[in-house]
Order: sequence, then C-alpha cells, then structure tokens
Amino acid sequence: MNHLQETPWDKRNFNINTYELTNTTEEALQETDRHKGHYTIKVTPLENPEPLLRHGFYYVDTLIEPVCRKKDLNLFSEKGISLSNTYDNDEILEIAEEAFMHGRFHRDFNIPDVMADKRYMNWVSDLQENGQIIALQYGNDTAGFYGFTGDKVLLLGIREEYRSRGLAKVFTSLACKEQFQAGYDELRTSISAANVASLNLFYALGFRLRNTVDVYHKLNGEVT
Repeated sequence: MNHLQETPWDKRNFNINTYELTNTTEEALQETDRHKGHYTIKVTPLENPEPLLRHGFYYVDTLIEPVCRKKDLNLFSEKGISLSNTYDNDEILEIAEEAFMHGRFHRDFNIPDVMADKRYMNWVSDLQENGQIIALQYGNDTAGFYGFTGDKVLLLGIREEYRSRGLAKVFTSLACKEQFQAGYDELRTSISAANVASLNLFYALGFRLRNTVDVYHKLNGEVT
C-alpha cells in the first residue's frame, strides 16, 4: 500500500483501518478499492473530482487555512480573563463534548455522530497528555480551552454560556500571543468553510487566507 498513510488515531474510534492518501494517481485510488478501510484525501478545489467519485469517494468539507504573522496579531482584552496551564481534565472534556459540530467526520454520513464525537474527545485527551491545551479562565471559572501544536492552532472550545459575548476574541488573541512567544513568526489554522463564526473570529485576530483544500472521504467496508 505505497500510496496510503495509516492514521491510527482515527482507527481507534471507528474500529476499521483508516488511511490518508498521499496522492490522487489512478494507482493510489485503485488501492482504496482493494483494501477495507476508511479513507481521506485532500485536494485543491480546482482538481477534477471525477476520478475520486468514480472510485467511491464523496465530498465532506472544504477547509480554509488562514495564517497570521506575529506583527499582524490583533490583541483584545477584558477584565477577568486569563489563561492557565493547570485545569481539571474532566472539565475540559465536558466543554469539548458540546463544542464540536463542524468537524468533517460529523458531516460524513457513513460515520455515526457518536463516533465522530468520540474522535474529537480522544483528540482533546491526547492534547491534554501532551501539554497542548490551555484553559481559558473567566474569573475562577473555566470558560473554554485552546489546543495547539507547534505553530498551528488546532482546537478552540468555549462553554455554551460564554458564547456570543465577544469573549472568544479576547481568549484566542491571548492564547495566540502566548503561542507566538515560543519563537514562531506566524501561526496557522484550519477551519471548515461551514464554521462561519470561527472564520470571522480568526479574521478579526489578523489571520488571512493562504490556502483552501477540499476533503473527500471513502468507506470501503463498515464501521461498527
């Protein structure tokens, strides 16, 4: 399977082998016909999807990939808001459970929502273990969390009662500032085109579009 990269972090959630294709050649697509599994491929929006559709792939999402240079970050502030590297793991997971609705696996009609939820919960748990979660504090309350790795912003979850209050801009700008302090010249993230709230948030912070990819999935077999 020369054209398939295993994704064990997804396999544990779906009880089937999972892969990401490294290219869209006919040989690579034929491999997805021969082996049971769930497959992901990301392509530019201008690429002809006909070969993908012919081999059973289906569109699930468009990911917008904005970046922000350190000098362009817009900082916001509000009294009572702070960041913390110490937090209750279970409290972060409770926020995560209600926060993710725009993921590509939630949009995949072959993946039950409970499995998509499990995938994101496991991801947050992994980030906690690796010290890649920052808690967002409002006074003494944990209002949300920010997940990152290297120069990439991965996840942002805000407790429901704190949404639509303009607090996400403050939280996220402070977390980005802290991430920049690790020595990066720019940060990047990846946002579903369906997640308009997040797109507007990161645009307000100074992120600008650099790349866009379309995501296709294929299921050859069954998830159980």
